[in-house]
Amino acid sequence: MTKILIIDDEKSIRHTLREILEYEKYQIEEAENGKVGIEKLKEEDFDVVLCDVKMPEMDGIEVLENARELDHTPQFIMISAHATIDTAVDATKKGAYDFIQKPPDLNRLLLTIKNALDKSNLIQETKVLKKKVSKSQEIVGESTPIMEVKEMIEKVAGTDARVLITGDNGTGKELVANAIHKLSSRNKKPLVEVNCAAIPSELIESELFGHEKGSFTSAVKQRIGKFEQADNGTLFLDEIGDMSLSAQAKVLRALQENKITRVGGEKEIKVNVRVLAATNKNLKEEISQKRFREDLYHRLSVILVKVPSLNERAEDIPLLVDKFLNDIAADYGTSKKEIEDGALEHLKKRSWTGNIRELRNVVERLVIMSEKTITASDAKKYADSQ
Repeated sequence: MTKILIIDDEKSIRHTLREILEYEKYQIEEAENGKVGIEKLKEEDFDVVLCDVKMPEMDGIEVLENARELDHTPQFIMISAHATIDTAVDATKKGAYDFIQKPPDLNRLLLTIKNALDKSNLIQETKVLKKKVSKSQEIVGESTPIMEVKEMIEKVAGTDARVLITGDNGTGKELVANAIHKLSSRNKKPLVEVNCAAIPSELIESELFGHEKGSFTSAVKQRIGKFEQADNGTLFLDEIGDMSLSAQAKVLRALQENKITRVGGEKEIKVNVRVLAATNKNLKEEISQKRFREDLYHRLSVILVKVPSLNERAEDIPLLVDKFLNDIAADYGTSKKEIEDGALEHLKKRSWTGNIRELRNVVERLVIMSEKTITASDAKKYADSQ
């Protein structure tokens, strides 16, 4: 049930608001002054606070400021018979959701509470999603090869050095890029990802550098490219080995001069971007075949990070399987399945051509096809089926 705290030094106001809100099925607590209100906020979690502005000893703005320092801050709706625009603006700047004059209009009050609850729910859902995304982006493993990768990440993250991440498909190159960005000084700005293999060669330049309206047939409006979107942040060029030679030339110029020009435009635009690149191709072989620019390779590979294949780090499989079992249980809304040691041994001995991505798919298949516990026979029967 939604819990609302009413903080007001006028008993009649508190009781009137209580009657209205309890009729609407809200759970109500009262506080006769700001200090009592803060104590209640420390003791219990509330969804919404209705707080008077003018109160003795501690006014509503002070209550709001103190509440912001607590672990859980509910949505504050300030109420006052002496409202001014300055007070309302001050309260909003300090985090109040809304400001209502006394005596409050019933319909507006109920609508404001509903909207405040919607915002609170949205904030909570966002926190859960961020936590879920953060967990999904963890680099799991304690083997020597993966620990070397983690150590390299820690060394290079704090610099602005360009990093070229190599490794087979499904090894987790994007996780390395994300970890570098999260540990860098640019982590307050976006990590913008471009999958160079997924974008047609004729559109890659527009994707990277943007375009001006009318620069080509389908350019019906101006578009900001990924370099501009990543300004002061990090640009992750995934599968860069698949980038066209003409786009490579423009990327090289952007890295050399920290400037880009939109397709169809003439104005040079300054950009401050850290570039991370990844590929599953042997770029030196691509260079010898004239499919990749050697000068761009040297620009991108200030630091080289090779992500090991799953076969090179088979000892990490039990940790990875445990993570995937937790993730799948959370996704399905079910309890986590157990797995026998024999099943894990079978998975450790198997060859993994698709690496981490393939292991994740196999674990999901085992969860679906097995009973409460994943047995060795389950692993033999289902892990190798395609």
